[in-house]
Amino acid sequence: MTDVERVGIVGCGLMGSGIAEVCARAGRDVVVAETSRSAADAGLERIVRSLARAAAAGKLTDAERDAAAGRISLTTDMDRMADRDLVVEAVAEDESAKLAVFARLDRIVERRDAVLATNTSSIPVIRLAAATSRPEQVVGLHFFNPVPVLPLVELVPSLLTSEETVRRAREFASDALGKQVVRAEDRAGFVVNALLVPYLLAAVRMAQSRTASAADIDRGMTLGCSHPLGPLALADLIGLDTVQAIARSMYAEYREPLYAPPPLLARMVDAGLLGRKTGRGFHTYS
Repeated sequence: MTDVERVGIVGCGLMGSGIAEVCARAGRDVVVAETSRSAADAGLERIVRSLARAAAAGKLTDAERDAAAGRISLTTDMDRMADRDLVVEAVAEDESAKLAVFARLDRIVERRDAVLATNTSSIPVIRLAAATSRPEQVVGLHFFNPVPVLPLVELVPSLLTSEETVRRAREFASDALGKQVVRAEDRAGFVVNALLVPYLLAAVRMAQSRTASAADIDRGMTLGCSHPLGPLALADLIGLDTVQAIARSMYAEYREPLYAPPPLLARMVDAGLLGRKTGRGFHTYS
């Protein structure tokens, strides 16, 4: 069984809050670090709302909901990560920001065999591991949004990740959190995004060329292929800024035209039309 009892999360956006929730529901003591008090408060509110929805749907009892919420503490002090057994970095998909987090965690986390994990969607794990003095402890644990609902985790060791770290990370994701784990090579995009992102970008190019409306493109895939969400609605759910960041990372690695972000995607990100989280992307949300 996993020896991970104290979990740290850096970042409490959509992904960080979801990871914090599933760890707390699994009985772990969870500390979440954010950059400001307002961001921490927003993250905690997101977690509380999600737990309330789970209880209302009968997935948790009221007592389980309250116990999970009680296991989570929010902080703006990264030093609170010092005693953690496993820390998951879940900040924005920006390499320089992630490198800064790993360099700081390397100084702070006291347990020398603590697992330092990244939730990156596309950045090669070895680049982040290189910011630490313990690259053998760094591994990718890529969760999927919404984390409490989707059962998959991609486990991504770098060339320097130890097999003991891989074992502990896998056991935590599968045994403690109940996730299904697939192991991927440390290449930009891993498994899921290497397949998914070209599909999303193709839909953006179709909208850009006005082959069809966004609504009709999505309808084509939901009604014609039985997809639960159309590609543009899915891009809105992921966040268009995140889709662009993943595409840029993959294009930088592979130089394949299918990974290049279309101009329309860049213009929408520049305009702040990021999808569900801003209320407007390819579709409009209340």
